[in-house]
Amino acid sequence: MAISKFYFLLFSICNVAVAVSENSGSCYKIEPGTVAGIICVDIVLTLLIVMVTYHCARNQLQRSYKAEKVYMNVPAKCKA
Repeated sequence: MAISKFYFLLFSICNVAVAVSENSGSCYKIEPGTVAGIICVDIVLTLLIVMVTYHCARNQLQRSYKAEKVYMNVPAKCKA
């Protein structure tokens, strides 16, 4: 809920900035749809990076737990 309020506020600020810059003529105009698309892609890429990092860290942790197991008084060998 708080995130959607944040994006609404950000979108509103962008619209105000575009409205103010229309009078100057020297600024490059970016459409609100483009800004929204950039924000959405950024969120998707951030979530993808977080998921890949979590997956790699979890696999490393599982390998270290398996290396601590002992079978008939011989420590298990773990490939690093």
